[in-house]
Amino acid sequence: FWVIPAVEVKIEVVIPEKERSKEEMSPNGKASPLIYKVNGTARHYHLEEHSIASNPYHNPKDVVEASVCHVKDLENGQMREVDLGCGKALLIKESGEFHAVGHKCPHYGAPLVKGVLSKGRVRCPWHGACFNIGTGDIEDFPGLDSLPRFQVKIEKEKVYIRASKQALQTQRRTKMMAKCISLSNYNLSSTNVLIIGAGAAGLVCAETLRQEGFSDRIVMCTMDRHLPYDRPKLSKSMDSHPEQIALRPKEFFCTYDIEVLTEMQVAAVDVKSKIAVFKDGFKMEYNKLLIATGNTPKTLSCKGKEMENVFNIRTPEDANRVVKLATSKNVVIVGASFLGMEVAAYLAERAHSVSLVELEHVPFKRFFGERVGRAVMKMFESNRVKFYMQTEVSELREQEGKLKEVVLKSGKVLRADVCVVGVGAVPATGFLKQSGINIDSKGFIMVNKMMQTNIPGVFAAGDAVTFPLALRNNKKVNVPHWQMAHMHGRIAALNMLAHGTEISTVPYLWTAMFGKSIRYVGHGEGFDDVVIQGDLDELKFVAFYTKSDEVVAVASMNYDPIVSKVAEVLAAGRTIRKRDVDAVVFLTFRTGDMSWLTGKGT
Repeated sequence: FWVIPAVEVKIEVVIPEKERSKEEMSPNGKASPLIYKVNGTARHYHLEEHSIASNPYHNPKDVVEASVCHVKDLENGQMREVDLGCGKALLIKESGEFHAVGHKCPHYGAPLVKGVLSKGRVRCPWHGACFNIGTGDIEDFPGLDSLPRFQVKIEKEKVYIRASKQALQTQRRTKMMAKCISLSNYNLSSTNVLIIGAGAAGLVCAETLRQEGFSDRIVMCTMDRHLPYDRPKLSKSMDSHPEQIALRPKEFFCTYDIEVLTEMQVAAVDVKSKIAVFKDGFKMEYNKLLIATGNTPKTLSCKGKEMENVFNIRTPEDANRVVKLATSKNVVIVGASFLGMEVAAYLAERAHSVSLVELEHVPFKRFFGERVGRAVMKMFESNRVKFYMQTEVSELREQEGKLKEVVLKSGKVLRADVCVVGVGAVPATGFLKQSGINIDSKGFIMVNKMMQTNIPGVFAAGDAVTFPLALRNNKKVNVPHWQMAHMHGRIAALNMLAHGTEISTVPYLWTAMFGKSIRYVGHGEGFDDVVIQGDLDELKFVAFYTKSDEVVAVASMNYDPIVSKVAEVLAAGRTIRKRDVDAVVFLTFRTGDMSWLTGKGT
């Protein structure tokens, strides 16, 4: 279906009072409306912001003001969670100034007081999202919303916070966005921006365009039947329904004039004519194009792979169906990938048995190394997951059309009512082979630091691309992380608007199993050593992945917020050497001293 606003929009300029002094003045000093030019035509646009905590407060009854501490209670670089009676705020002191913002990360609700404060921003301790302490704006991902910002005043050496009650309750703020000009004037087969793919990269691209004042038509298309949703939850929270994991409600897309075509597959792209051809023959012209199609799960190549009850988990329906069929039944999972391991963890308490088949001798060996992999494997085994390592599936056997057994090349036969396949994925770029867009030998779209392809006006983002990673001396890499897809979408949008912004974010990911999380920052591909601090048996550790003498990635379990602290070090352009690992743990975890973040270099 199409999600399309059906009414003509009247265009007015609405700017918060505090911004008018900056925005209303033209270069000659006279008042000037905010205008965006599209195809040479000047068009006004309307900006909206769900800024519950903005000043002035329109409803005095919604406002609370409270004294929260003495000015000397906080030192520079300190944060404190303070209670205003009807909700909490995060009070921050940096460079002698106080700031107050929402105290929970809008992504999954992490307490930001346990995060990392550095150089004007606070980083979430769980998944690495970053927020500007002065504005509350989100600066790194994952997540879509910013923090509400509250007023702070000092009177008689006491710190007061003035805040909206509603903002204290919601703990999130949607950034200011433009609305589209009258949609009734548009031809359905033509759009200014076409986004192929409705994952994190596609949605953030669309939202960023609106946040930057873009007021022309935006169309997103997806093969999925749903509006954009939180895809990592498909393996972490498998019984979630689509509406529970939606990234934005349907009303959001209508409000901000972002059109979404669901169950629509692009079959080819003509970059010369700027036309996307859909599988059903429909054609759409575009001015700017973002390709964010993600990847396609690999399937098994053995006999019986097409039978009922064999799943690649790609949609909420797939995940829901697996949970239903697996309850009190025998489950076989093929592949100790992130997806395979998360599914095994989720089903362990629900299924009669869970068996996991993997070609390597320990899970996660290539990503986390053998020692961490063995510790994780031990945790799974203590939760009734049985591993069959260094073997593959040779055949899937059926009875009355349904899966009955999984036969391994080792000769072992496993009882199976459900089989989940998690053996990796390939980029979903087959439709681009004749397009002229540069694709490497593995099928990844090659882009530069601005997410641009070799074709002017064509951008690509997310799991389907390789891009220069600043952290690894601009080596072209593929980073299929949820956080990175968000940033790709933002960078692509900014450069569609000719901002010239280059990507410099540090990769950050997490996995959750049996109520425990492993957090990971950096890019450890090709690491040659792992330095472990902590206790692997107790599952409380931090692992430093090194290449030669340089730390290229860090993973931890039950050691928060060290991964977020290392993320700030790497984001500052600093290098951590192997010889410094002991000092890193002591300074950042045991003492909380962040002074070594200042400056660049080693």
